[in-house]
Amino acid sequence: MQGQPYRALLETIAGEKSVSAAEFKGKKGFVRLWNALGYSRDGIAAAWKNEAAFREEVLLAAIAIPLAFYLGKTGVERALLVGSIIFILIVEILNSAVEAVVDKASPEKHDLAKRAKDMGSAAVLLSLMNAAVIWACVLWPFGGD
Repeated sequence: MQGQPYRALLETIAGEKSVSAAEFKGKKGFVRLWNALGYSRDGIAAAWKNEAAFREEVLLAAIAIPLAFYLGKTGVERALLVGSIIFILIVEILNSAVEAVVDKASPEKHDLAKRAKDMGSAAVLLSLMNAAVIWACVLWPFGGD
């Protein structure tokens, strides 16, 4: 193994396969894109499997996105309504990633770990508030039109 730092290594850690980053160095074009799509699929599947909040927000999206296409009068309105819901999912996945890393790096209680998790939670709250404001601004009859 020594002398071959870029050789692809497969390890089994707690029943999960781990691949060295060196295996993916230098991949370009379609192969890199294909791999990236696979990682994205794996990330969404992990969020679905491990995060109840993500599943709840996907349910919200399943209702809100078709509703956005029905209620939005223009393309811009539809884009704002749909984008605000997708933004919630993005922030929730990032929050879950931060929480997973914090749990791995610091299994014991620590002020910085709490701060990181609280900030991730605050980001999710702000994304929900953002969606509420956008939906209100687009759908509330202000009478200006």
